[in-house]
Amino acid sequence: MKFLPLVWRNLQRRKVRTLFTTLWIVVAFTLFGVLAALNLAFSAGVDVADMDRLIMTHKVSLIQLLPISYQERILAIPGVVGVVHQTWFGGVYQDPKNFFMQSAVEPERFLQMFPEYVMPPDQRARFLAERTCAIVGRATADRFRWKVGDRVPIQATIWARRDGSRAWEFVICAIYAGVTPNVDTSWFLFHYDYFDEARAFGQGQVGWYTIRIADPTEAAAMIQKIDGLFANSDYETKTVPEKAFAQAFAQQIGDVGSMIRAIISAVFFTILLVAANTMAQSVRERTSDLAVLKTLGFSNRLILALVLVESFAIAVVGAGVGLGLAWLFTLGGDPTGGLFPAFYIPGSSIALGMALAVGLGLVAGVMPAVQAMRLQIVDALRRT
Repeated sequence: MKFLPLVWRNLQRRKVRTLFTTLWIVVAFTLFGVLAALNLAFSAGVDVADMDRLIMTHKVSLIQLLPISYQERILAIPGVVGVVHQTWFGGVYQDPKNFFMQSAVEPERFLQMFPEYVMPPDQRARFLAERTCAIVGRATADRFRWKVGDRVPIQATIWARRDGSRAWEFVICAIYAGVTPNVDTSWFLFHYDYFDEARAFGQGQVGWYTIRIADPTEAAAMIQKIDGLFANSDYETKTVPEKAFAQAFAQQIGDVGSMIRAIISAVFFTILLVAANTMAQSVRERTSDLAVLKTLGFSNRLILALVLVESFAIAVVGAGVGLGLAWLFTLGGDPTGGLFPAFYIPGSSIALGMALAVGLGLVAGVMPAVQAMRLQIVDALRRT
């Protein structure tokens, strides 16, 4: 600790250069934090997918419907412990740009299948009891400032009503949250029975099935059994693990994770060059000072440590400020108003960021530090 004033004085020798190097690092780690939150937003559904849940869709496409009669046939398969269906609704609220997830479900079976969706018991009971009730995730409720008891009109883009109208009205009976921050809280869910009776076409058909199996290690065999049951039928099926389904859905816009890693790698390589150049220049400018320190009895190891501490100080301070700014940016949640229901910096990314800062400080400072350690007093004084 007694040498910290010396380190501080050395950092102030070229204040502008130190400041701009630190600012470069701040920008890099701010970008790292925001991109980590963005990556989480795209992969949230993948991270919370259960290993014992399978998704069954039509073999041709997700938009092709399946008979509701498949549900009992799936339940009869040994090893299947639960089945629930969902049907995509695809409506809009007030304006076409107000997009959010909507689905018709069997309320009780759905909530049993997805225990990560939680709500007050009284709200849950009302949702189960009233046919026109809907539940909405906290992210979407906050986005539109909905509260329990509100009547919400949804304009259908696919499912017209029997009377020809496309206006559907639901009562919000519950607002659900996630048991963890990365649970998707953007869904709007309502009774399938109410939807099926009122729609103009498609009665007795559903969008896809979620299937819970007893033994996740037998997932491959169960998939073969399920799809084999409906092979060569009018509605052949394709079953995949929920995690694979969520991953494929997220990657429809591209491999976000790979793009983010490429951006971060390019930025950090540039910052590494800048920081290494800063430390190298600092050591070259202090050749005579280092020679004097060695003359006064400073050991080679101490000289090495002093230079490394300078490098670590720039990297760690810059990283801390950058991650702090990124945290402040994500503190308010989804900046898009509903596109990213899970938008925050996970603790693992903060830990990784600080580890990268330590690594940056080490790599940027090790060569100048070794150079300073090996400096001969006579040679150094000769250069002055």
